[in-house]
Amino acid sequence: MAEPTRTDVLIVGAGPVGLFAVFQLGLFDMRCHLVDILDRPGGQCAELYPEKPIYDIPGYPMISAQGLVDRLMEQIAPFTPGFTFNRMVTALERLEDGGFRVTTDENEVFEARVVVIAAGGGSFQPKRPPIPGIEAYEGGSVFYSVRRMEAFRGEKVLIVGGGDSALDWTLNLQPVAESVTLVHRRPEFRAAPDSVNKMYALQEMKQLEFLVGQVTGLHGGDGKLTAATVKGPDGEVEVPCTRLLPFFGLTMKLGPVADWGLNLHENLIPVDTEKFETSEPGIFAIGDINWYPGKLKLILSGFHEAALMAQAAKRIVSPGERIVFQYTTSSTSLQKKLGVA
Repeated sequence: MAEPTRTDVLIVGAGPVGLFAVFQLGLFDMRCHLVDILDRPGGQCAELYPEKPIYDIPGYPMISAQGLVDRLMEQIAPFTPGFTFNRMVTALERLEDGGFRVTTDENEVFEARVVVIAAGGGSFQPKRPPIPGIEAYEGGSVFYSVRRMEAFRGEKVLIVGGGDSALDWTLNLQPVAESVTLVHRRPEFRAAPDSVNKMYALQEMKQLEFLVGQVTGLHGGDGKLTAATVKGPDGEVEVPCTRLLPFFGLTMKLGPVADWGLNLHENLIPVDTEKFETSEPGIFAIGDINWYPGKLKLILSGFHEAALMAQAAKRIVSPGERIVFQYTTSSTSLQKKLGVA
């Protein structure tokens, strides 16, 4: 067995909630290490919509998803957490001293007093649409997320879907792309009504095209897309395109966490609302992966959960030590930890 990396708290998931947990835990002098299946911090924010604006983060009337991740990384920098990316946590066992040994799919081993699951909805992957031959264009002309809008500048973009992601990127890419065509199987949408109205307004001004139908074929070669066949109520049309963005939702899987002996509720992890501890003492779940009555799947809810979790985690990591509640605005000791005193 590989020599284990030892830490106070192992956090599974490096999305916004996992990152903020580092801050809360750091205020109590707990060392953290984060493991994530993606290749960088940020979770779904970084993977699926880094440039998409978020409007409900306190103190920010608007901030991009990547901007939020960047601010969180800056906030936790004084605590120097460890990161292991491109890894899935596959096994967990309890040690004789009450702590945990955690192993990844590459056989890295971590030992921690506390484990915090902040894995969003679990491991996720976009759903591939049933379009013949689409695999040949993936990564070159077909993309399931927008990491950089500049990569679509001057391109002929075809977007397929009827949810928020499809409508949001139709609106956001319209000023950047040479052309944007939105395809949905019906004229009704699941997206926010304001976005739908804006899309129809741009269509009225002939600044984008909306087609009712389904993509049934792709044309091009060597991984480069030139056009797509769209079958609609009046027959088939060929739509010129150099980029295809299908938004058919995500497949979310709890993954190996489901085998850790935790109680589950509809593929989510039930927790108490005092500590956000799972059915297994010392294992906590915060963010979208947990469940309790009244749960709201919001980033700000996860931030609140992280703060209460940290109080409970401290009692496990430092049993018998008196916990003094302090405010960062007035505590010189906390300000020294943050490097601002």
